[in-house]
Amino acid sequence: MIVVARTVRREKKKRTGLLIIAVIVLMLCSVVSYQKQRKLAERDRYEAQIAELNERKEQLEGESREIDDYKSYVQTKKYVEEIARERLGLVYENEIIFEGH
Repeated sequence: MIVVARTVRREKKKRTGLLIIAVIVLMLCSVVSYQKQRKLAERDRYEAQIAELNERKEQLEGESREIDDYKSYVQTKKYVEEIARERLGLVYENEIIFEGH
């Protein structure tokens, strides 16, 4: 009878120990799963931010090219002539001007 009681107590302790271990493992798994979800959400936010920044970079590069093109155009003789005609009303000395009413 005593041997049986000891065996039953040992089995109860074993089950309790296994139950505690199972609870701890489940808690660890849930913590790891939660952290994984947080990191995935954080990664998604960063990827969206990177895409937005890349888009803005392309936009700025396009604007920079336009500025460079305009800078080159401003340094041409054609541009100087346009400004002289439009803003200053200048003409070449051998040029004939016809004015309408």
